[in-house]
Amino acid sequence: MRKVFYLFLSVSLLFIYSCDDGDIITVELEFEDSFKACQGSNSLVLYKTKDDPSESLSLRINNLTLTQILTVGTNNTFERTITINSTNPFNYRTYSNTKLPNDLFCNDIPNSEVEIVDDTESTSGTALLKTVLTEDDLDDIPSAFEDLNSNDDLTDDDTDGDTIPNYIDADDDGDNVLTKNENPDPNGDGDFSDAQDTDGDGIPDYLDDDDDGDGVLTRDEENDSSDNNPANDLTNGEITDYLNPLVANTVPATAYREHTISKSYIVTLTLYNIDLGLISYDEFEFGVLEASAIPTSSKSRKITPTFN
Repeated sequence: MRKVFYLFLSVSLLFIYSCDDGDIITVELEFEDSFKACQGSNSLVLYKTKDDPSESLSLRINNLTLTQILTVGTNNTFERTITINSTNPFNYRTYSNTKLPNDLFCNDIPNSEVEIVDDTESTSGTALLKTVLTEDDLDDIPSAFEDLNSNDDLTDDDTDGDTIPNYIDADDDGDNVLTKNENPDPNGDGDFSDAQDTDGDGIPDYLDDDDDGDGVLTRDEENDSSDNNPANDLTNGEITDYLNPLVANTVPATAYREHTISKSYIVTLTLYNIDLGLISYDEFEFGVLEASAIPTSSKSRKITPTFN
């Protein structure tokens, strides 16, 4: 969806020009909801552009990096209020170019083909920059269903006691078989009451550390290959050992598998009391940072729990 931002004059919702011939011209700015980011040597530029006509909005912030914005606190949130001034200016620019380059603000040396027609700067107001991080184990179980204690606190649900809460634990029961591979939702209807329960003990396989009920922990049924993956051990060549109650050979596991935790960031920018002369806003929703601006290295983290 695109937002339409109107120029204000007095209490009018539109800024109106009156021409010599009596015509009324209505001016409006149209930009996408998302914005981009470019990191310089000592400043960060948050910006958005459009073509036809070619325009840009940008906020330059000194002494702030994208890495800092993505470094959240214990509540998975980063928040900072920035004073807009000559050091951290907000600009509205128009250009004679038909089309603007995608990296308009990302070059130390300005692109010589870009011709600025008008550059209006606001050096007053404030900007609220906020980042919210959401982590997930990508195990095909929505986080809301991993609140086993039903207390709206996901951090205290840790079935296998490996210090990784279920909602970011790719192997909830610590049996070295990934949760998503234990058929938590066999028919994909979002109802986990029919999750696979091999031994019929009322505990779904993805929360059961002995799936076939043969008295040997699933993680210890590695007879063919000791690679911390019971899913590839088949003594009789038909049924995986950890799901076969007739096979109870034991090869004690020595480690947990490495976990990959997905990280998703929502970075928003809101401007308050900005003044560009004839253009002013009490509150201006600049938008959400494009996912492509988040470095790939920041989109996941890996952890191997201490084996117990």
